[in-house]
Amino acid sequence: MKKKLVMVFAGLVAIISLAGCTTEANTISENLSKSADSFEVQRRVVFFNGITDKYLLTIEGLCALDTSSAKKITVTCKVGKDQYKKHYLGLSDNVSYFVEQTDAKYEDAYHYKVLFRPEEIIPDIKLQTSKGK
Repeated sequence: MKKKLVMVFAGLVAIISLAGCTTEANTISENLSKSADSFEVQRRVVFFNGITDKYLLTIEGLCALDTSSAKKITVTCKVGKDQYKKHYLGLSDNVSYFVEQTDAKYEDAYHYKVLFRPEEIIPDIKLQTSKGK
């Protein structure tokens, strides 16, 4: 009986010590990802053409991403209390994206904007051209 208790105790100690083998950077990265998926982190998602180096679309705000598919990405943004917008974007051989966590300064909790490019697309939103005019 004592041998079994010692074996169980040793097994628990081994499991607990292995579970604690994560680095601080991994823990922080995981916490940031969870916060972003809970709409607590301001992000900027930029889609660009890898051949022409031009931005195609920018989404900014409290956004969570689903990148489980190799050919599409889903971006869900919180735009108000219990209000969300969801975007489905297809990826191709020459279109890619990157996600940036914007700085930690104070901003409006419901900051949200979508900038479309090229300039021929004129939606009912603020238009910002590639030429900065």
